[in-house]
Amino acid sequence: MPEMIYSLAGKRVYVAGHRGMVGSAIVRRLASEGCEILTATRAEVDLRRQEQVEVWMSRNRPDAVFLAAARVGGILANATYPADFLYDNLILQANVIHAAHRAGVEKLMFLGSSCIYPKFADQPIVEDSLLSGSLEPTNEWYAIAKIAGLKLCQAYRKQHRRDFISAMPTNLYGPEDNFDLGSSHVMPALIRKAHEAKINRQQEICIWGTGTPRREFLHVDDCADACLHLMKTYSAESHVNVGSGEDITILELTRLVCDVVGFEGEITHDLTKPDGTPRKLLSVDKLRTLGWSPKVGLREGIADAYRSFLDGHYLERSNRAVSGDLIGQSDIGFERAKASALHAPTLSAAAQHPSP
Repeated sequence: MPEMIYSLAGKRVYVAGHRGMVGSAIVRRLASEGCEILTATRAEVDLRRQEQVEVWMSRNRPDAVFLAAARVGGILANATYPADFLYDNLILQANVIHAAHRAGVEKLMFLGSSCIYPKFADQPIVEDSLLSGSLEPTNEWYAIAKIAGLKLCQAYRKQHRRDFISAMPTNLYGPEDNFDLGSSHVMPALIRKAHEAKINRQQEICIWGTGTPRREFLHVDDCADACLHLMKTYSAESHVNVGSGEDITILELTRLVCDVVGFEGEITHDLTKPDGTPRKLLSVDKLRTLGWSPKVGLREGIADAYRSFLDGHYLERSNRAVSGDLIGQSDIGFERAKASALHAPTLSAAAQHPSP
């Protein structure tokens, strides 16, 4: 096991984005670290307003920061509002990172996304693949912002010797995920579609394309555990991929979700729709070298996500399915809904087979 170089015990730890899926998982994981957890709602500080962020940071003086806040959304949102995705993510990242520097924060972790990598990067994707090719056009605005955040952390490390690091998670799922069929990603969309097909006694569910593209998935609690592990054991300029190291075809995933949910109907294909990128798998060699590996198996994780869905522990963002959501600000207007009260809506193109 690598040596622990930074202890969170007794520290004041700020989680920016604590209302989102990743941020809330980090908050849950921090509960066992013996630290004081700091959070802020939008009413307290709008992360897009530099002065508000700097005032809050100087008053609260966190020792460590997890930057998990972001404007997120599906393909439609990215394509319709590219300026919002680029501006909001650029500005909130810059505000938090710069304010952390000015307040003397000891350590900061920036959470990115696997979409930062070139569309046709060699598989599995190693960290050095960054900026080696063109991005996926459907989410390049979000990806460019995340690349800028990563580079900003490197710049503060180089110029000001700040211990700012970055982690790049793969496709995540679990409690507090977005299950709105108009804007969710592939895992929650499949869980909800299979559930509604079961309760409505449908004979089939339909997925886009052939179902042959391969995707990697990681339970959000594993992601949170990996992030804390990196905070305690890693300090270097390069970002670190966070993933399971395994992938699965969309068709295999659909069959597994249906089995967990209990839907016994047919799986059909809309072959007029595209498959998307053939494969997207992160290399996790660096993370394994640091002594971390996932604990939640895929079937177990899907079952946990389904239980959370049935219990109402999820976010419904249909009211912002197009414009996207700023995660971590409590008065955005997210609404929870019990799965038992759901009716089967008409599925949008993004929900049929959204790009994870």
